[in-house]
Amino acid sequence: MAVRSSSQAKNLENLGIFEEHIVIRFILHGLPAFKDSKLFIKDLHFDEVPVRIYLPKLPSTNKRRGVIFFHGGCGMFGSIRTYDRTCQYIAKNSDSVVMSVGYRLSPEHKYPGQFLDCLTATVRFLQTAENYGVDSDRIIICGDSTGGTFTASVCQELANRTDTPKIRAQVMIYPFLQALNFNLPSNQRNAFMPLLSRKRTVRFILKYLNKDSSMKEAVLAGSHVPENMKLKYGKWINADLIPNKFKQGYKPPQSTSCVVQVYEEVKEVFETTFSPLLAEDSVLCRLPDTCIITCEHDVLRDDGLLYKKRLEDNNVKVTWYHLEEGFHCTLGFFGYSIFSFPSSNKIVDHILNFVKGY
Repeated sequence: MAVRSSSQAKNLENLGIFEEHIVIRFILHGLPAFKDSKLFIKDLHFDEVPVRIYLPKLPSTNKRRGVIFFHGGCGMFGSIRTYDRTCQYIAKNSDSVVMSVGYRLSPEHKYPGQFLDCLTATVRFLQTAENYGVDSDRIIICGDSTGGTFTASVCQELANRTDTPKIRAQVMIYPFLQALNFNLPSNQRNAFMPLLSRKRTVRFILKYLNKDSSMKEAVLAGSHVPENMKLKYGKWINADLIPNKFKQGYKPPQSTSCVVQVYEEVKEVFETTFSPLLAEDSVLCRLPDTCIITCEHDVLRDDGLLYKKRLEDNNVKVTWYHLEEGFHCTLGFFGYSIFSFPSSNKIVDHILNFVKGY
């Protein structure tokens, strides 16, 4: 159903009827979830950023942990409502106070506005945690896909700040973490996967950044990467760093030269707020305990594997879950009865298992 809807959305855009991202937003908005009777649910604004707070009704003798949730959707789709079922479930079953962030969406709101909204809401929650019965030393950030990007970049931004409590842990579900190399083993193996193919990934990136989609093939080939960046970041983003069991059928791509015009047009992708995997070791070594969830049938699988390695190399404690049957976007189906997948439930169970440890 979701695959067919995505194809129809692209067809409508080609016909000039609706823009693709508008149609996908409508589809992903979904049916409203029933409010769980065991939760207080409040819609607020933190410095103009919409947030939804989920508070367990049952009294607690101690302050609860807090979970900040950033939804996925390529920075263009998704909403608080899209992940309402997931956030209610996490709040109730982990006895946590959950804050879901409704950041502004591209292309109407330009990058890095999405990251800045997530950062703003996070800082405000950290500073006012006690107002919601939350222990400010037990706050976890969680996100899927692009929400995983924001999770990584917000944690990196806060790593050296002294004006807020420290983030206790972070959870990233099939995160997008780098735009340097789109020819890793998972990009090749899952190049034609529904929902998020290799080409659609780059097309969405260009749309998110308000760039010309005609550069898609050049970016896929790596023509946007200057030689000095290939040398600098190749030690971190390289197929050689992927375990052999994940490299079946992999073929090293042909080397391509940088096209200066393409680099200049898309150079934002090398900022760490866009590609957190490019952050220096001096930042990564200060990051909190981390949970990374990857899926086998996902073009972004290797982003998670490479970030796992970098964090472990910097002595950060990493818990890793890998779903052999999982695919990108599977968390978005959680709670939709027969339309949910076993992998959707498994991901939420993994989140709960990790969160309960803090």
